[in-house]
Amino acid sequence: MTRLALIVIAAFACKGKEAPPPPPKPLVIADAGLAPDAAETAATLIPDTAPALRLWSSRIDDARTFEAYSKEVGGERFAKFVIDLRSDAIYYFDVNVYEVHKDFVFSVLYKKPRTKEAVRIFDRNYTATKPDFLLCYLVHHLEQDLWTFAFWNGDLATPAHVRRAYERMQETFHLGAAVRFRPDSNHQEAVAKLTKDVPFILNDQLYKLSDYQAFNKGTAVGTLRIVGKADTEPTFAAGEIVVLATTLPDITPVAGIISEAFSSPLSHVSLRAKGWRIPNVGLRDAAAMHAHLAGKIVYFEARDAEYVLRAATADEVAAANAKIATRKQIAIPKADLVATDLEFLDTMEDDDARRYGPKASNLGVILNAKLPGFAVPPGFSVPFGHFDAHLRAAGLDKTIAALLADPVFAKDPAVRKRKLEELRAAIEAAPFDPALRTRIEVALAKLPAERGVFVRSSTNAEDLDNFSGAGLHDTRPNVKGLDAVCDAIKFVWSSTWTLRAYEARHHAGIDQSQVYGSVLVQTGIDATAAGVLVTIHPTDPNNEKNYTINAKSGLGMAVVDGRKVPESLIVSWYNHGIRVLSRSDEDTRLVFDERGGVREIPNPNKGKPVLTNKMAIRLADVARRLTKLFKNNRLDIEWLFAGDQLYIVQTRPLE
Repeated sequence: MTRLALIVIAAFACKGKEAPPPPPKPLVIADAGLAPDAAETAATLIPDTAPALRLWSSRIDDARTFEAYSKEVGGERFAKFVIDLRSDAIYYFDVNVYEVHKDFVFSVLYKKPRTKEAVRIFDRNYTATKPDFLLCYLVHHLEQDLWTFAFWNGDLATPAHVRRAYERMQETFHLGAAVRFRPDSNHQEAVAKLTKDVPFILNDQLYKLSDYQAFNKGTAVGTLRIVGKADTEPTFAAGEIVVLATTLPDITPVAGIISEAFSSPLSHVSLRAKGWRIPNVGLRDAAAMHAHLAGKIVYFEARDAEYVLRAATADEVAAANAKIATRKQIAIPKADLVATDLEFLDTMEDDDARRYGPKASNLGVILNAKLPGFAVPPGFSVPFGHFDAHLRAAGLDKTIAALLADPVFAKDPAVRKRKLEELRAAIEAAPFDPALRTRIEVALAKLPAERGVFVRSSTNAEDLDNFSGAGLHDTRPNVKGLDAVCDAIKFVWSSTWTLRAYEARHHAGIDQSQVYGSVLVQTGIDATAAGVLVTIHPTDPNNEKNYTINAKSGLGMAVVDGRKVPESLIVSWYNHGIRVLSRSDEDTRLVFDERGGVREIPNPNKGKPVLTNKMAIRLADVARRLTKLFKNNRLDIEWLFAGDQLYIVQTRPLE
């Protein structure tokens, strides 16, 4: 493409979302590097009364110029600049034309081909001994209305580099006095604290200043319901848009979620909202701001940096109803009820999902692949056949069939809640098969005797390509002793019929009569750090090189329940860059109790990073290997560290 063609394209790309008054005239784009005749030709393409704007500038003197050179992504409007360390020249370049610093430097400053050797030399500018350039970002955080400058998260800039970038930016940007340095990695945070003459703000502080965060964007129409803290066990209707005073991990399918308590974007609630394809946001003081809409049918739209919540129009209500009527039905794999052998994970294959569920079989696939860099805790699975036999022995299969055929049960959420509680209690109260108890005893003897086990669900209606079932069923951690394990197995079986599981399956159109529970019994690991990784970028679904990690000290239940803000990182498997989005704010952590179960203790690592750079990069590298193993670039991975040892405890498709 010719440079003149780029000029014409840029004339359209530079239009901002909203320009301040007076209304902007068309921009003439004239590259300073063009020959005079080429620049004159370009200028004739647009009326000569328009102000001229180059593809780069040595200054940004007003809001309109910043708007033209920048673009908005994920609630941040950003431009980029380069400082030539030899001449001290600064270049603010148009990010709508040059996507990355490298594009601009090679096209405008180097003016030479991008060979491998040339790129290798250029990349030295990300090291501590930069030969040519400082490569920086200038960002307006829209929701907080704060300005920062930053380096790429993998940049090893020194205090001298930070100070020089700050000084040149202040001299050439019209709002320079308001801009603070924003470190984007552990290394840069340490540098910021050493650079005492440059004001800085951490990503974690920015996050906590926010009054709004979009966990899942989208639109919805429904009845607005405000749920207060006093309503501890509410039931929900699928057509409600709910305002929650606290995070409710047991929430059933609704049309939209607005939470006054910010939590984790990778919590079970957030992942369920993604699976339900509904808007889900954090919004402080939402109940007070929108109390006048309570009980009314509203239109709700979650955007990157803002939201819309207002009374719905008749056309919007009609369109929402039509969408519900055409919702697809999900078919789940047919369960094999014949198999009765307890199967250990290291002997499982992909096809065993029909007998033991995808959660267990996926771990078997991982173990058999013998991938480097991590371990999988040993364990065994109790197949669907024993769940079916347990129900039949107690006559509970007939109870379930009667419930599913009852129109009152189908129509009334309060009745469903009560009847399902009664069903779960009956499943737990029914006698445990003595022959199965003996098999469990033999299998437990093959696991490390000094450790408790996690007893987890692995139904045929979870961990699927089109239905993750995240957080629908229950887990018993650190179970010790044969009797306790048998009781825990019945408890996990019963969680197949939690209200949240039933409602989520109903929302997906799953045939409830074909749902069966398997149980995974797995050696417990007393984690020092644990959490979730998803193999996508939090704001750019097409970015497959950066993964999102949520982490907390101690056991991982504190991450997925979404009650507290975790440490949140964006980590690149491609270049090992790490961006710190937030730090964990917990005063306590969960650990194993020697008698069984878990207990809460003061967090000895409060204020410190949960994951070191080395741990985060290792985790991203392992996740990349798992995407290749499962031939799926969208995975939800639960992991934990015990000291330096990494364990993978669950891998499933991300809806």
